Amino acid sequence: MVRPIRILIVEDNDTFRETLQLLFGMSAGIDVVESVATGDEAAAACVEHEPDIVLMDYRMPGLNGAEATRAVLAACPATSVVCLTASVSQQEVADLEAAGAVRCLTKDVPFDEIIDAVRRAAA
Repeated sequence: MVRPIRILIVEDNDTFRETLQLLFGMSAGIDVVESVATGDEAAAACVEHEPDIVLMDYRMPGLNGAEATRAVLAACPATSVVCLTASVSQQEVADLEAAGAVRCLTKDVPFDEIIDAVRRAAA
């Protein structure tokens, strides 16, 4: 049996974070190992739970998505980061890519596209 893709969700909106957990929970081959509300918590959660993918918001209290991505990848270099945010400027996309994020999506994309991005990042 193939090991499920392990995901850490970093999202400050409680309702959206819980919705993502529910939707991923119904997706075959994906396991949400933890979810946290701030970028400040992301690196420690990554070390503790060893996810394959971190699904990262951009605008959060404390560290923003690019700063948190740097911290996550410094702590867990084998993890891939996919950014999922409400809106993002070209400069913010460039900052995320420079920090090491493999993909940046907006929250208005269909959930199937988010699943696809997670599966590709884990491949």
